[in-house]
Amino acid sequence: MHFDPALLRAFVTVKEAGGFTRAAERLHLTQSAVSHQIRRLEEQVGRPLLHRTTRRFTLTEDGEDFLRYAQQILQGFDALSRRFLPSPVAGVVRFGVPETFMGERLPSLLCRFARSYPAVRLDVSVTSILDLRAMVDSGDLDLAVVISEQKHDDEALLRRSRLVWAAADTFRMPGASLPLAFMPPTCIYRDMAVRALSDTTIDWHIIFSSPGWLGIRAAVLAGLAATVLTRDELEPGMKIIGGDYGLPSLPNVGFSLICGDGGHTPAAREFGRLVLDMAELPPHASAKTVATLRRASRR
Repeated sequence: MHFDPALLRAFVTVKEAGGFTRAAERLHLTQSAVSHQIRRLEEQVGRPLLHRTTRRFTLTEDGEDFLRYAQQILQGFDALSRRFLPSPVAGVVRFGVPETFMGERLPSLLCRFARSYPAVRLDVSVTSILDLRAMVDSGDLDLAVVISEQKHDDEALLRRSRLVWAAADTFRMPGASLPLAFMPPTCIYRDMAVRALSDTTIDWHIIFSSPGWLGIRAAVLAGLAATVLTRDELEPGMKIIGGDYGLPSLPNVGFSLICGDGGHTPAAREFGRLVLDMAELPPHASAKTVATLRRASRR
């Protein structure tokens, strides 16, 4: 049995409005048209759904059951319409993000945005060696997640974490010099580590270099070298080694969302809000960071 959604909506509206006259006003129909729709529905069901008197009506027992199912069906239709409603947002969003920031959540973020805004083309740069802040300033990116020691006023802070010295659980220093694995010199983790080591007498050398985190991860888990990462980025099989080797303490770093001149388009604003939603912010920080992005978008 196939029910016409228009008939279901008429029935639900009559109940919610408390009568045929008000239901007709809400549906922009005549009262006789609404009455006709209810009769058609009852004929299709094969049993009465309403008890009618000159002044009021009540639902029959079947009508009560039918109302619940009709409401669920209409809610489903409304959700389906909202999900596939053509979006007026179009254009291109150029987004940069450090390789380790979102991890497995990045594909989910991109898929969710692509489904919601099919007319928007995404151009995503995932890297840990490029200066994403400079790319935003030069207009090469619209939005980016950047890593820094201090947050600026025009940035939306997503997360803060402490840098740590990390190595494999089985790591043992093979000699007097500490072997390290780093990305190229443009990596902020490497810069902070070298700066901290320069104030010590610790002997160290770079044994492994890779432009991506997967290479560094492989070298560390193999026990070849230690590296620097945030406490949040520690993986099974890794441990913090700072105290064991007299290594200097490292600073806290913040991950912030920044936008350039191209970050104020409707498409870029919507993408930025989605990044904020999926950044796993603590409840007390979410409203503040969303407000920061909205203030930036009105400039």
